[in-house]
This record gives sequence, structure tokens and C-alpha cells, in this order.
Amino acid sequence: MLKLRLKRIGRKRSPSYRLVIMENSARRDGRPVEEVGYYNPISKKSTFNTEKIQNWLSYGVKPTKTVSALLRKAEII
Repeated sequence: MLKLRLKRIGRKRSPSYRLVIMENSARRDGRPVEEVGYYNPISKKSTFNTEKIQNWLSYGVKPTKTVSALLRKAEII
């Protein structure tokens, strides 16, 4: 089952995340099917490719709780 979730990038104590489509059984930093956005919790910056996200959601991809909160805040969902 595919999920829309966060993939951690960055260094120690300086996290940033990519919004990715991944298999739910894959490890957190594994290879994604597709990258659809970026989120930095320190600076609160986020960029999302809304067209791709809407397309994947129409295919039945489930977002995680954290990702769905981010998408609601960005008014995508």
C-alpha cells in the first residue's frame, strides 16, 4: 500500500523533510516512488506540488497524520 509520508533529510539537530510517496513497509529514508514536496520545521517553510499530490490522492494514496495536518494547513486537502 502506498502512503504519502515524510522522509528525513538534513544533518543532526537540523531536520528537514521531503514529502514522498512510498510503500508503507519501506524504511523511513528508503527509496521513494516520487517526491512531491518539502517541509522545514525550523523555518516553517514548505513547498508542495499540489497537482502531483492531488493526482496521487485520487489514486488512493493515504497520507499519514502529520502529512494530512500539513496539507490541511496549506489548504490542499
